[in-house]
Amino acid sequence: MKTAVVMGPGSIFCSTQPNSIETVARTLSRYSANRDQVTVYCDAGAVDRGDLRTVAVAPGLGRTGRIIRALRRDPPQFLELHQHGPSAAAIARAFPHIPSVLYRHNQASGGRGPLARMRYEHRFRAFDGHVFVSDYLRGAFANCFPALAARGFTIHNPIDADLWAAPVEGRGPVIAYTGRAVPEKGFDLICAALEPVLERHPDWRADLLAIDWHTHADWAQAQIDRLARFGDRVSLRKQQPWAVVRDTLQSAAIALVPSAFPDPFPLAALEAHATGAAVISSGRGGLREGSGPHALYVEPLDAPTLADRIEQLIADPELRLALARSGQQHVQTEHTPQRRAAQLDALRARLVEARKTRART
Repeated sequence: MKTAVVMGPGSIFCSTQPNSIETVARTLSRYSANRDQVTVYCDAGAVDRGDLRTVAVAPGLGRTGRIIRALRRDPPQFLELHQHGPSAAAIARAFPHIPSVLYRHNQASGGRGPLARMRYEHRFRAFDGHVFVSDYLRGAFANCFPALAARGFTIHNPIDADLWAAPVEGRGPVIAYTGRAVPEKGFDLICAALEPVLERHPDWRADLLAIDWHTHADWAQAQIDRLARFGDRVSLRKQQPWAVVRDTLQSAAIALVPSAFPDPFPLAALEAHATGAAVISSGRGGLREGSGPHALYVEPLDAPTLADRIEQLIADPELRLALARSGQQHVQTEHTPQRRAAQLDALRARLVEARKTRART
């Protein structure tokens, strides 16, 4: 099936330093049974987009029109539009005869008030289906737009675990965090929890890889400043490529994912499991769907409880290794690219066939 995968504005689909949405789209496209018929539409600007067929358009004003014109030159049989609702709806409506899905990686807005909700519902009716990365997100969409609930589908994020795997044994006394330095990801909880843990365990250290530092730079700096007295036992690195993220998690005994908001289905948790780190998670949003019983959960979600969970894994190496082993095996068998790509291929075929059936009746 000839498929156009259209990334949202700002996505250059870079293979060396991708964002999480690009990683999901790339992984699903690479493992699709129809890979040779997939074309990814994205913004210009990447040095290397890897081995998938891509069409890059100039970003900025008029981007949506440029994508529509590119699609008209090479019409697909199926439109997969990622994340950005307004431009996705415009593209879908420009090709009303082509089945389409809006692929949502976070919660769909319902607007404020009945008029706003009606406008959003009108936009969302442009698509044959809505793909969500967790049951949590799909349920929130169904609650907000019950008339469209039947158009919602869940495809959990995949991970190519072989790219991340490392032995769980022999890890150094390292606690790692890889993610955004923002309140919703629990960066303040991490820094507050690490303070007493590092004080009580001088042989342990923390390795923090932070992205989007500029978003809350002053706030983030204030959080990390509380750990300044530990010197080089706390490493902070910003905007690192995926290879550094992988190497950091592969050397860590414990990985933290204490999202303070309902996290849709973060790749950070799957990556930590895949590398063989023992994961401590908030469990919010889609996090429990990703980790299942293979993580230690922080309830209630506050700094003292997070510190207690870290202390629990430091004091119990057998539990730490058991969580690391089971979590790694879980992602290697459950969240495979082959399984998720097959689910997406089947959904594309189902929606195309549904269009044909409606056309015949």
